Amino acid sequence: MKSETGKKYLTTLLSVLAAIAVICSIHYVAYGNHENGFLKIGFVYVGDASTAYTSNFMKAQTEIEKLYAENVETTARYNVSEDSVDAVLEELVDAGCGLIFTTSYGYGEKTKECAEQHPDVQFCQATCSNANEDPLLPNYHTFMGSIYQGKYLCGVVAGMKLKELIAEGRITPEQAKIGYVGAYPSAEVISDYTAFLLGARTEVPDAVMTVKYANTWTNYHLEKKLAKELIDEGCVVISQETDTSGPAAACEESKSSQEVYYVSYNESMRDIAPTTYLIGTRFNWAPYMTAAAQAVLEGKDIEECVEATVHGNDAGAGFEQEWVQLLELNAYSAAEGTEERIEELVKGFKEDSVQVFYGDYTGTNPDDPSDTIDLREEYHESENCSAPTFHYVLDEVITIQ
Repeated sequence: MKSETGKKYLTTLLSVLAAIAVICSIHYVAYGNHENGFLKIGFVYVGDASTAYTSNFMKAQTEIEKLYAENVETTARYNVSEDSVDAVLEELVDAGCGLIFTTSYGYGEKTKECAEQHPDVQFCQATCSNANEDPLLPNYHTFMGSIYQGKYLCGVVAGMKLKELIAEGRITPEQAKIGYVGAYPSAEVISDYTAFLLGARTEVPDAVMTVKYANTWTNYHLEKKLAKELIDEGCVVISQETDTSGPAAACEESKSSQEVYYVSYNESMRDIAPTTYLIGTRFNWAPYMTAAAQAVLEGKDIEECVEATVHGNDAGAGFEQEWVQLLELNAYSAAEGTEERIEELVKGFKEDSVQVFYGDYTGTNPDDPSDTIDLREEYHESENCSAPTFHYVLDEVITIQ
């Protein structure tokens, strides 16, 4: 009798252990068993490899795959609209991702909502600023490089070219006009084109800027059209805060009697604009994303593992941690002495000795004309979060069309 009872207990115990094993295997599939050295990572992209912005994130994904080849599996979704990102996030959670990177500002609200619903999954949202807003979630993080530093430096390079053209009598100081194709009148775009112009004006104090908004990040034909309009209006340097090669093509194909030069964003366009391309700047997402992956693999706090300026669950850095990089300099087009000036300024940014948003300027918030700023007192960009906050159009030197 005791033997039969013992058998029943043993059978029950084995059944319980089997059930636990099934539950554990489900947990492994659902969340990635990163505590045992394996992690599945999801990436949500607003574009694909054809756009420079997304291409830079894909480079970081490749870096993760190389560094953690034995411990990581990755999966990506491309061309995800803001309206559909919530469904894509749920799909990645169901697929077993323990870490998910989302790469567009417009994903921020829905990504945070998903993070609240799935506390066992870590979510890292690029270019957003809501990690430290209520509700504070330990599994929701934001990050962004200080790209305004690269924009300022590119502006200096453009200014040196304008200065050379003036010295050689090819343009007058009054013709030192910069054209900028922007996506939207957001703080990110305004901060960057302002930094660009302020950099240029360190070389040519008469330089001014005209901005045309595409009201989209990705529309090749529209971006090209706007750049052509800027060239036709007399702009000698063209740059952009959009994602296609349209502006570069417009510069290279220009039939204007006035020569024109081009500065890129996120990807070198030298192959598209070999005679007009000067330089460019890009985000380097790899330092943050590889550190975040390692942190989750090791069960550590992400912000403790990244080398950056950290505010709560937000992290940012610039040249000092190589989160921002310059693209190749075109020696064929650039002014003499440009390379040396670049080295000097990069060193200055690493030492935190370069003042960008500073000078005898006033500006107005385009969303609230009563909100103004005086840059005789320096504005410290990204002082409290990684995302840009400068949202003022400089009076007299920047024109919005």
